[in-house]
Parts: sequence; C-alpha cells; structure tokens
Amino acid sequence: MNNKEEMIGCVRLDYSLYSGKDSYTDGSIEDELLNLVQQYDCSQYMDYICKKNSWPLYYHLSLERHNILQWYEMKENASVLEIGSGCGAITGCLLQKSLKVTCVELSKKRSLINAYRNRNFDFQIFVANFKEYSKVYFDKKFDYITLIGVFEYSELYMQGEKNAQKYFLNRVKQHLKDDGKLIIAIENKFGLKYWAGCKEDHTERYFEGIEGYKNSSKVKTFSKQEWMNMLIESDFKNVMFYYPYPDYKFPTSIYSDSFLPKTGDLKSNNLNYDSERCVLFEETRVFDELIDSNLFTTFSNSFLIIAERGNRCVKK
Repeated sequence: MNNKEEMIGCVRLDYSLYSGKDSYTDGSIEDELLNLVQQYDCSQYMDYICKKNSWPLYYHLSLERHNILQWYEMKENASVLEIGSGCGAITGCLLQKSLKVTCVELSKKRSLINAYRNRNFDFQIFVANFKEYSKVYFDKKFDYITLIGVFEYSELYMQGEKNAQKYFLNRVKQHLKDDGKLIIAIENKFGLKYWAGCKEDHTERYFEGIEGYKNSSKVKTFSKQEWMNMLIESDFKNVMFYYPYPDYKFPTSIYSDSFLPKTGDLKSNNLNYDSERCVLFEETRVFDELIDSNLFTTFSNSFLIIAERGNRCVKK
C-alpha cells in the first residue's frame, strides 16, 4: 500500500487522481457524518438521527434513499460505475445486489464516509473528477453506469467544455459495454412542485428552473423532451422513463409509461424537506387534472431514466 491508496475495511480508496482539495462541501455536517459512521453500525443510524432530529443526517443516511433502485433488477455480478457516489446513499443498495461496484467521487471526505459505512463490502472508490478518471481509465467498460443526482452538475464535472452536458454523456457512453445501460435520476425542471411554490432544489430560488436558470450557470435540470433530445443526439437507444413520486430522493412509488398514477393517487405533495416554500395551489387537485389530461409525465417532479448504449460513433 502506498500513499496514493488507503484501505478502510474491505474498501480500497485510490487518491492517485485526487487534486488535494475537495471541490465542494456541506461543511461541519460532513464531520458529524464521518464521526457517526466511524463509531456506529448502520443498524444504529436511525436511532442517532432521531435523537439529533437532523435533516442532513437523515438525507445522507436513510435507507429510504435505496428505494430509487432497490426494485430494479440488475444482472448478478455485473460491473457498475457509480459517478458522484457522495456519502454512499446509493452505493450500499448497489453492493447489496451483489454487483461489482466502482465509485468515482470528487470529495475525499465524502468518500471516507462512504467507505466507513460500507466497509464490510469489497469495492473501490476513486477520489477524482470523473473527467480525469475517464482520461486515465479510458478503456474501462461497465455493465451499468449510474448518475443519481449528478448530471445537473455537468458543468462542474466537465469544466472548460463548451457543451458540458453533451460532453458528459459522450464520456459516459465511452465506458459502457456494448449492451450496457445508463441509469439517471434527476429532478424535472418542469416538476409540478416548482410551479406550486417549491424552491429549486439546488439554487434555493423560486421558479429558477421553469424560468430557464436565468440567475444560475453551474447547475441545471431538464425537461423530458430535453432529455430525449440529448440522449438521442448522444446515440442512446431504448430510452425508458420512470417517474419517482414524490421525487427521486425519497420515492414511495415509481410509475412508468405503462403504469401511470390514477386520479387520487398523488396525495403527498406538501413536503419540501428542509427548505421554505409557498403554497400557490392545491397540488393534489392539479395532479388529478394533469392525470386526466395525460400530462402527468411532463410535470412529474423527478425522472428515473434508463437508456442503452447505441453503437453509432458520436463526436465529443
């Protein structure tokens, strides 16, 4: 073991591409998270969270985060590249599916949190920007690649590229096997909750997404049609949309185009977690109108998108 690597339990952390400085942080809460996962077993997390009554701890450590992919059948022993693994909210779900997991994460501290909470599993974390990882390990291919709450930060990951989103997708495609699948979870910029008075999740501004991010340049979410255009342009095929409700972070239901909600199904609409919000109209009634008008998929609060790798050569 050299100073470019570290073992925590069965987890290997690779620092060979680490810049030496974390590009982002949530501040002192990450210190508390690290202390928690070092001292406690995962079975004790919820008791600690309830005692502290802490939303950030709940957000990062709740097993409800697994709901976004727990149901999705993946090939046993398949290889998975988790880009932007953060504190490991989804990593544990992938590992429990007996998958061969490789993580790429910008933040060393978040990678340590992930490693300690999942230290009984054998997997690897590269502490690096995916752009740099992709250049060095350009020949690595995976059965699945996940972007869970990541693609909205394309410009952070792909700094210096004119069309960061297109460049990101093409870089990701490079690492998929011929029959590989890309899995994306992200907010819908036209999600009904934003029209109804919830702040945009990343900028904390009202109507920021539906007004085209006029005050923001480093974060961006997209509509369903924008996603279709981007994925087709980057030669992904067999694109499937799913609709996590109330959103992809803590979904209680996941709908699809072949199994859509019925009138009266969508009643959990007043949550905005830790952020203030306005209440401009009764979302349940509006959702019912959208369902009756076959418009639910346009205004779903979040998307889960699964797309297969195409074989056409696409310019970066």
